[in-house]
Amino acid sequence: MLSQNIKENTKEAHQTLESVVVRQLKAVRSGADYAEVLKNFYAYFNAVEKNIAPFITPEVLPDYTERRNSSHIKADIEELGGNVDNLPVTAAPLVNNTLEALSALYVLEGSIMGGPYIVQMLNKYGVTKGTSFFSGYGEDTGKMWGKFVAVLNQYGENPETHNHAIEVANETFARFGDVFKGVTV
Repeated sequence: MLSQNIKENTKEAHQTLESVVVRQLKAVRSGADYAEVLKNFYAYFNAVEKNIAPFITPEVLPDYTERRNSSHIKADIEELGGNVDNLPVTAAPLVNNTLEALSALYVLEGSIMGGPYIVQMLNKYGVTKGTSFFSGYGEDTGKMWGKFVAVLNQYGENPETHNHAIEVANETFARFGDVFKGVTV
């Protein structure tokens, strides 16, 4: 299955991104700090969403409009008293077809799966507002992930497409990490 191949073959890129993000989240000591970190998420998610938009139609992913996206991150930033001015420069992967779009979306959707851990970490540091995006889909998070993975696997049925899909996912992880490299909290 493609989803399993992506998971196994992006492990290093995933861990590299995660370590950068977690390090910055651990440095958060206020809502303002957190809003600055969220700007990176917003800028990157928004850029990726624009690139995948032509390919992720209701026919491809019927519940796409119900999924967490950059508008939820923007709302969290604003709840924290911040804004989406002065965003970092981002470079999202180029996407030319549905499978590439789903491979990039794998990274974004996957970040939601780890969201509850981020919320717990932030709560420990006294940040309790602006966490709706990372709260994911609540008790439906596993179900939403399962629906997404089923669509990804359907579009990636041909094993000959897997290497390219993995490349797109790895690039998505790497470019996401690039956004965080210039941030200091």
